[in-house]
Amino acid sequence: MALELRPNCEGCDTDLPPESLEAMICSYECTWCVDCVSRLHNVCPNCGGGFVPRPIRPVNEWRPGLSVAKRPPSTTRVHLAYTWAEVEEFAVPIASIAPHRR
Repeated sequence: MALELRPNCEGCDTDLPPESLEAMICSYECTWCVDCVSRLHNVCPNCGGGFVPRPIRPVNEWRPGLSVAKRPPSTTRVHLAYTWAEVEEFAVPIASIAPHRR
């Protein structure tokens, strides 16, 4: 199963196309821009995990069936389900714990 490659930052709704170097994801594919990840203290407000750069899906079909054209990104925009105040309250107490220890 391929990553969804969600089209936007859940926090600020910035477009994050498949080739974006600004896209960050948690292990559940929650998708954020690097600016919002900084604001989140590297704590996913949905699961409490950390973020890593989202992989880039190849434009060219180097292997049959494997490319942006053959496996297009999602067009469903996802938005923050909490207020920024709730996110801050959630993130700050666990931000000092390394993501691999949360």
